[in-house]
Amino acid sequence: MSEMYLSITGVNHYYGMEPFAIGRRFLCVKEPDNPYDDEAIRVVLPLKGVVGYVANSVYSRAKGTLSAGRIYPEVGDRFLVQVAFSTHSTVIAKVVESDSHEIPMDLFTENREEITEYLRI
Repeated sequence: MSEMYLSITGVNHYYGMEPFAIGRRFLCVKEPDNPYDDEAIRVVLPLKGVVGYVANSVYSRAKGTLSAGRIYPEVGDRFLVQVAFSTHSTVIAKVVESDSHEIPMDLFTENREEITEYLRI
């Protein structure tokens, strides 16, 4: 697999730029039943939920990154990305694992208190 970079968009509809520290990894999940885009790929942070979507338009993706439609056939139903760069409203991430069957624990949070609180619910 050659290096694949993607843009994460729509972040302001969720948690803003706060979760997207450089180097942090996120789970991406295909949404084939999405009513707006059959190539939709949501970006998820466990305990928080959806934090954005992989851009699928020339108007929403950064130049040099691949759209969701271009990445779709190259990855499994779930895959991991790692934040490489960000601007005030766009995140650029690298696909680091193209087919993820397990959710790595570091995706949950860097804050053990947040995990403990979540498990109490």
